[in-house]
Amino acid sequence: MIENIWQFPNQEFNEVDFGMELYPQIQHILMSRGITTKEQFQKLVQHRFDDLYDPFLMKDMDKAVDRLGKALDEHQRILVYGDYDVDGTTAIALVYSFLKDRNADVDFYVPDRYSEGYGVSEKGIREAIEHNVQLIITLDCGIKALSTIAMAQSAGIDVIVCDHHNQGQNLPNAYAVLDPKRHDCEYPFKELSGCGVGYKLMSALCRKCNIPEKENLNRYLDYLAISTAADIVPIVGENRVYMYYGLMKMIQKPLLPIKTMLAYSKLIFLYKNGDGEEQIICPNGSLTVSDIVFKIAPKINAAGRMKNARDAINLLLATDETEALQYFTTVVEQNSERQKEEKRICEEAFAMIEEKSAAQSTFSTVLYKDSWHKGVVGIAAAKVIEQYFKPTVILCGEGDVISGSARSVGDFDLYSAIEKCSSALTAFGGHRHAAGLSLRKENLETFKELFEEAVKTTIKPSQQQPTIHVDEVLTLSDITDELYRQIQLLAPFGPDNMDPVFVIRNVVPETSYIMGNESNHVKLTFKQNDTTYISAVGFGLADKWRSLPSKASIDICFTVSVNVFRGNASLQLQLKDLRESGK
Repeated sequence: MIENIWQFPNQEFNEVDFGMELYPQIQHILMSRGITTKEQFQKLVQHRFDDLYDPFLMKDMDKAVDRLGKALDEHQRILVYGDYDVDGTTAIALVYSFLKDRNADVDFYVPDRYSEGYGVSEKGIREAIEHNVQLIITLDCGIKALSTIAMAQSAGIDVIVCDHHNQGQNLPNAYAVLDPKRHDCEYPFKELSGCGVGYKLMSALCRKCNIPEKENLNRYLDYLAISTAADIVPIVGENRVYMYYGLMKMIQKPLLPIKTMLAYSKLIFLYKNGDGEEQIICPNGSLTVSDIVFKIAPKINAAGRMKNARDAINLLLATDETEALQYFTTVVEQNSERQKEEKRICEEAFAMIEEKSAAQSTFSTVLYKDSWHKGVVGIAAAKVIEQYFKPTVILCGEGDVISGSARSVGDFDLYSAIEKCSSALTAFGGHRHAAGLSLRKENLETFKELFEEAVKTTIKPSQQQPTIHVDEVLTLSDITDELYRQIQLLAPFGPDNMDPVFVIRNVVPETSYIMGNESNHVKLTFKQNDTTYISAVGFGLADKWRSLPSKASIDICFTVSVNVFRGNASLQLQLKDLRESGK
């Protein structure tokens, strides 16, 4: 088992007037995250739509809106073309629904992961030509689709690209290319999701055509929040505003399919009041980014991984409860299949590594088996990293060309490492944390050597062991309702604004309990003072707990959450790690 490094803050902070009384620990967390003035703090906690940037600051936005406006005025046939993951499917749902509200002649297309692969496919363009499409809007893809976009433009179909991935050497020859990461785009916020870029296009259309955004566009914030959470983009800047209001909307007035998913995932409860009106109760008081990432996103993703993402889009677009439940049941079944396949791949991958001693001394992991499921290898790569903590590539496929997914460790730039191996690849794309790639099977050993060399020569020692960044050291008596309330001022939490992590040293649990179907979780109870206790739950930490000496004093690393049981809410520590004190 790889041990985590606990990294403590080493800077000292001067006291700052944030305009309200805050615990010193919360002040320190704010300052460590760059919030050092009252004005910055107010902007952080107010979540103002007025602070969002003008969509017309994005390169090509004026051209894109003019072309889309013409398509609407002339009732031209529009095709919304998106990727098959959560970001792509929610982007399709948002743009398609908004344009449908405008009485547009619009349809959607999502490629098949297995027969077409990622991005804008030739098959998709051929179907667009056959159906007399005049305008294509790509979502969460297109920035590197030079040949297929050229194919569409040559056939008289204009293309508006909405993407958020890094551009290649050249931009596609599209009618307009919206991507905050394109080299010549000066849009101030670079970290939008693919759905976020689509939202910006619709926002610009609203401003151009005097359509009230609050009533017409923001009714689809559910989609935008889900995409932002699932695509692991930084929850700062504009994303923070979208996430805050999207999560709020999901517990106040969710779209029908979102309400269905939340209710059947037990994130909300529905009941009828005395007047027969439906009421929504969120048991924990609010939704979190983690709720979406772990309980909603995998179900939406499963359709594209196991079969075809159209099932997920049909769910997201469902207009009645029966239809929504039907499609939700389908994606839940597909998610169960995905979990079984994931378990099989991981077991076989672990066995491969253990069988070859050389594989345990490398700086990277590259594994291939022809029968592995293409839609699950990315998740499997992440699981392999949890065990061995190396940049990992998992490949599959039975033909001459094989493909797969790669995942990174810490802040290691995976995309740059894969780019150094381009001579052995037929295609690749992604970002510093995750990527997809394909290559001829005959080049597999060459790729392994190139990737190992690229990782070996660039990875830093600090990137070779998992690190938990600790915000503050507390005592048990510090854990109060008021501390939790002040922590929540920083929410919503996610990448670049993570839930604050704390450490308490030298504590001895009053009770311990191993739980879970596989006995892999542990629940501990600590005596907070003479009359009160606080519980802590460590998911996946049962083995580590068992390895500690009996009745030993321990240090715990955790975040603070609320546990609701039988209607009663109490603070609970979510353990990230634990170890014997003094170690």
